[in-house]
Amino acid sequence: MRYWFSKRSLADTFAFISFAFVTGLFFEIVVTGLSVEQSLQSRLVNIPVNILIASPYGLFRDWIFKLFNAINASQLKRSAVDTLAFVLFHPVIYGLTLVAVGANVEQIVTACSVLIIASIFMARPYGIYLQFCRNLFRIEVIPGTAS
Repeated sequence: MRYWFSKRSLADTFAFISFAFVTGLFFEIVVTGLSVEQSLQSRLVNIPVNILIASPYGLFRDWIFKLFNAINASQLKRSAVDTLAFVLFHPVIYGLTLVAVGANVEQIVTACSVLIIASIFMARPYGIYLQFCRNLFRIEVIPGTAS
């Protein structure tokens, strides 16, 4: 329970909201053709959802890194584990969100497939940014691993 009210949770939440805001703006404006105003509205609406999933994702990512012994691994292994964590977590959350808004199976599969492809490119940059934010908050890489 301490985690939810910790610097680590705050760092994870800050990292996810700021990363999702910037990358979301880019994809919505450049890829999907939304106007700047529409994208800003979309990004603002997404903040509460991002607040809810940021800390659980941080915990999940840390667990995956420990599971695959990737904390002090090579850049290639950390990239692969970041990608795995992102792909296992975010499409599931996104799919559940789409179910909640009434999307059909075909729409959910299509949207989640696109997210999985995008995740391959976003996972490691987000992992690096997450650790940068954790460093700003003076948080060890993975709990229990600091010397």
